[in-house]
Amino acid sequence: MSHVLVLIAPPERRLDPSTVATLASHLGGGAPTWLSPGRACEFALPNPHAATGAALPSHIDSAVLPRAGRRKRMLVADMDSTIITSESLDELAAFAGIKDEIAAITRRSMNGEIDFADALRERVAMLKGLERAALDRVIADMALMPGAAALVATMRAHGAFTALVSGGFTQVTSAVRARVGFDIDRGNDLEFADGRLTGRVLEPILDKNAKLATLKALAAERGLDPADTLAVGDGANDLPMLLAAGLGVAFQAKPSVAAAARVRIEQGDLTALLYLQGYRDDEIVRPPGTS
Repeated sequence: MSHVLVLIAPPERRLDPSTVATLASHLGGGAPTWLSPGRACEFALPNPHAATGAALPSHIDSAVLPRAGRRKRMLVADMDSTIITSESLDELAAFAGIKDEIAAITRRSMNGEIDFADALRERVAMLKGLERAALDRVIADMALMPGAAALVATMRAHGAFTALVSGGFTQVTSAVRARVGFDIDRGNDLEFADGRLTGRVLEPILDKNAKLATLKALAAERGLDPADTLAVGDGANDLPMLLAAGLGVAFQAKPSVAAAARVRIEQGDLTALLYLQGYRDDEIVRPPGTS
């Protein structure tokens, strides 16, 4: 059998073993293999279309994946609303008293309704004069997405290269890289003068095309085929790299992105990306103090 169906429950729910066994039998699959008791399992399928139209439990995430080459050798991850729980630019806008106004532009940009680079320039211009201390507070207060540290630590422990590639700002990406353990980070550069934002982003802007180019370049540098890569993100500027990666995951994504992506995680946390690759609980590295 060439493919597997992976079923993943969110942390607060459980997969019923009898339901899973019945489903596997109905689809002509093999016996279920439990990656995490009650949380994640997989079973072989006779063909990639065997699960099409199947009545799967509504509270779970699922994906049909090729059995070969599931464990990826490179991870490229978006940052805002993916590795961290917030949109850092929206949080910065809160210090200027215009969070709702900025967040509305962010939502439209991330859903692909307006151009990312133009939206970024517009939002940063609205923050002209804001003190650097506000950005320092945003960095200090940011929260990691559950499973982020485990995802990076586990993939690195098994030999993968990990990159944080964001349309956000290098001042934030560098802090997240250090905190989570990514090998490298890439982002956009905010311009400051006399400790205040000038309202400009330094060119060139890292947009969807640059994210895609970065994935391809990092893979080529390491002699990897795009099939060897995993990409994850939530916004329209992530979609080209999600479609180019061997495993591209739309994580709690905006509607237009979720509709276009081949694999979606909507219920679970980022450890779901490890289960998609066939990792078992006893192989997952969970750094102290992280969820």
